Amino acid sequence: MISISELTYRIAGRTLLDKASVVVPTGAKVGLVGKNGTGKTTLFKLITGDIAAESGAIGMPRAARIGGVAQEAPGSAITLIDFVLAADTERAALMAEAEHATDPHRIAEIHTRLADIRAHSAEARAATILAGLGFDHEAQRRPCSDFSGGWRMRVALAAVLFAEPDLLLLDEPTNYLDLEGTLWLETYVARYPHTVLIISHDRDLLNVAVDTIVHLDQGKLVAYRGGYDSFERQRREKMILTQKMREKQDAQRAHLQAFIDRFKAKATKARQAQSRVKALARMEPIAALAADEVMPFTFQAPAVKLSPPIIALDKASVGYEPGRPILKNLTLRIDDDDRIGLLGANGNGKSTLAKLIAGRLDPMGGEIRRATKLDIAFFAQHQLDDLMPNGSPVDHVAPLMKDQPEARIRSRVAQMGLPTSRMDTPAKDLSGGEKARLLMGLATFAGPNLMILDEPTNHLDIDSREALVQALADYDGAVILISHDRHLVEATVDRLLIVADGTVSAFDGDMDDYKKFILDRASREARQDGQAGAAEAPKLSAQDRRRIAATLREQMAPLRKKIREAEQRIEKLQIELAKLDRDLADPALFTKDPARGTRLSKQRADTEKAIAETEEAWLIMSAEYEAAEKAAVEG
Repeated sequence: MISISELTYRIAGRTLLDKASVVVPTGAKVGLVGKNGTGKTTLFKLITGDIAAESGAIGMPRAARIGGVAQEAPGSAITLIDFVLAADTERAALMAEAEHATDPHRIAEIHTRLADIRAHSAEARAATILAGLGFDHEAQRRPCSDFSGGWRMRVALAAVLFAEPDLLLLDEPTNYLDLEGTLWLETYVARYPHTVLIISHDRDLLNVAVDTIVHLDQGKLVAYRGGYDSFERQRREKMILTQKMREKQDAQRAHLQAFIDRFKAKATKARQAQSRVKALARMEPIAALAADEVMPFTFQAPAVKLSPPIIALDKASVGYEPGRPILKNLTLRIDDDDRIGLLGANGNGKSTLAKLIAGRLDPMGGEIRRATKLDIAFFAQHQLDDLMPNGSPVDHVAPLMKDQPEARIRSRVAQMGLPTSRMDTPAKDLSGGEKARLLMGLATFAGPNLMILDEPTNHLDIDSREALVQALADYDGAVILISHDRHLVEATVDRLLIVADGTVSAFDGDMDDYKKFILDRASREARQDGQAGAAEAPKLSAQDRRRIAATLREQMAPLRKKIREAEQRIEKLQIELAKLDRDLADPALFTKDPARGTRLSKQRADTEKAIAETEEAWLIMSAEYEAAEKAAVEG
């Protein structure tokens, strides 16, 4: 259990946590939510001890292991599978000791402990996690240095998941996952055997993977049972109730104040007026609800309406190196009102296809036709680095509105969802969400016919993501979306295309169908990788196996004795049951001696129950004994 009590933390004069308290039960799956900048990541740092609180306390079991994704992604020559296996430090230490141990008793202790921590299945479990996060068997044997930063962060995530800490802290883990990895993570977190605390703005992840939502708002922590949709409903009901209570209290205060004002000067009413003054002073005011304003997105309508199709691909191919296309045989039609979601694992070519459609890559073969005067807006997360670091949002918009008064320029910046207080802030000091809003507004400034959005939600909180959904619904043009946010995809697109195996094909189904498709495929691949890993696992010598088996037999002797005793008791009870059945078979029993007949019937029921209970205990002990024997044989 984690107990946060009266926690206070301030930074640069700003209070992030103000006597915040919450209790997280052992084994709970908790989603920590709140607007960007409220202090969620700071709370994680307080839990891990990276920073110290001003006051208050965080309590948890003394021996609890806390794990989070490392800030630095692995970049060494160690292979992916070995990096993940090394995350279980106890297993790694025991395996190293086993290489040099000579004492038979110590060898037995080591291998008994290895069996307890499921060391014999470690490679299979590590392979399963890596496969779920997008690494096939061949990739798992490559060095970490072969992969880019985003893929390395997946390896770091795989390592902490494999280590299975008692408290798993995940801070926006889906930001470096594709939709396939996100779908797998939802299921994995939901089944995780220990406590999880996860910061996320992914509504589906918070609905599927967690059983509790902790809301950080105005420095306070409030827990709600259920997933995110349940939290929203409960919080809305609570806000309505609070508002009604406040209105009722305001009416009561006004009534008391009116009485005081009217009668405080009259001697005959002075005592009653004074009592109402005291009552008014004792009445704790109910705080007004803080405005939870979300700045909207506004996308300009297409400047010119075009006749469909606006883009047509006919057996096109595209890539980056001559003669080595990444995608080929692309036949696709895009109309002026299409809403298309691109599915497929990272590295399969979704961004490559988007660049081809946007005109940023030329086709290597085949044909691509675009409508005359077609205007395409392209948004990708890496473009955030293209903003002028010292230029404000106004500075970025002004060149697009030459000879326009400043008031109109600021009005256009406001339409991008940036408040007045941030319009003159240098881009380098804007939050990730504010940069995304600015870049999206610049990309769509002229009213494009087609918007291509490549992971637009990475820096947006849940409310801003919902605002994006509304803006795309209002936008009168075509949209192509690449996103790991399943809610955004479901709410926005009406056609799904899979980019895989070097081409593009339509997916006949919805996102639930796609989730099942992905998880089934990941399960098959994980089993294959696990079998391959097991085949490569080193084997113990026959002498070591015999020593371990002998030690285990000695340790299991008490259990074996209990199993024999249970077998003897079952045999005795069955003999007793047969005798009772013979006695009860006498047709004259209940006529001659009904009391004895009733007693024997009760004895038979008790004996039958005792047999069932003893057999169940025997089955459990036998399974435990067989598992120990199997572990000794497998080594």
